[in-house]
Amino acid sequence: MTVPDRIERQIELAHGPQKVWAALTTAEGLGGWFGSEADVDLRPGGEAHLRWGDEHAATLWIQVVEPPSRFAYTWAIYGLPESDPRRTHVEFTLEPDGDGTRLTVVETGFAQLPDELKTTYDGNVSGWRKELGELVEYLDAA
Repeated sequence: MTVPDRIERQIELAHGPQKVWAALTTAEGLGGWFGSEADVDLRPGGEAHLRWGDEHAATLWIQVVEPPSRFAYTWAIYGLPESDPRRTHVEFTLEPDGDGTRLTVVETGFAQLPDELKTTYDGNVSGWRKELGELVEYLDAA
């Protein structure tokens, strides 16, 4: 069974693009909904580092910074060794929608995985559902 290449989610947020942009691209924002701590060097070629307590960490290699409409990064694929050069590409697109924002997140690059890592794809499918729910909660609380 072939691993699908793409995950796409779209969500309507009751907050303007500037507020959503800050949640996606600042250390305070990313640490507030996507991890428990973050630091961000927000520029193409920069890195963001996320931590979830003492157990997990991730590096985001920033590819695109177009405020407040487009933000993209690559990151390591869960289940592969840290030294493996394969990555997935995550892109957020923000579109004004009345007083709010239509946010689309697309993660691609799973087709390069061996079939035995389909669980990684499945985990990211459910992970984006959970994380986008946490983004809504973070924005609504702010």
